Amino acid sequence: MSSEANGAIADRYSAALFELAEQQSALDAVAADLKTLKAMVAESPDLRRLLRSPVVSRRDQQKAVGVLAVKAGFNGLTQKFLGLVAQNRRLFALDGVIEAYLNRLAAKRGEVTATVSSAVALNETQVGAISAALKKVVGSNVTLDLSVDPALLGGLVVKVGSRMVDGSLRTKLQHLQLAMKGVG
Repeated sequence: MSSEANGAIADRYSAALFELAEQQSALDAVAADLKTLKAMVAESPDLRRLLRSPVVSRRDQQKAVGVLAVKAGFNGLTQKFLGLVAQNRRLFALDGVIEAYLNRLAAKRGEVTATVSSAVALNETQVGAISAALKKVVGSNVTLDLSVDPALLGGLVVKVGSRMVDGSLRTKLQHLQLAMKGVG
């Protein structure tokens, strides 16, 4: 399926989930569940295969996702939603649904989401300093989406909307390498 179709599916499902969560005053609980699920998917190749494989039957996907949601202690709305998505064979679009839901929630709160990649996990002090600096630059509340990319070697890559600041050691070394090639 094309990425455009995936985006449309994700947008429709996230809009429905957001509306239901808002009616039930469960926006934050659902967001926390979705963030947990996103982390689980990122950490588990088996879970990614289960969600994306057309070979796994609808029934098996529903059963597995249902058990996962219960074991993770997800909100009842999140559990029902995941069951519906599995029943409709739309688990492949779950990444997009999660992203769209979190973006809707951030927009409702007047927040901006910044993606921060670092070579090593950041401690709370570092995260606070980055958040404060970004808030000063952006002028509104900033939600950080943190990830670790050892290939960066050091430093950070920060993306806010269409803007990106790459202060990684990898990029600095690449620039130095290009400059040295130009000299020699």
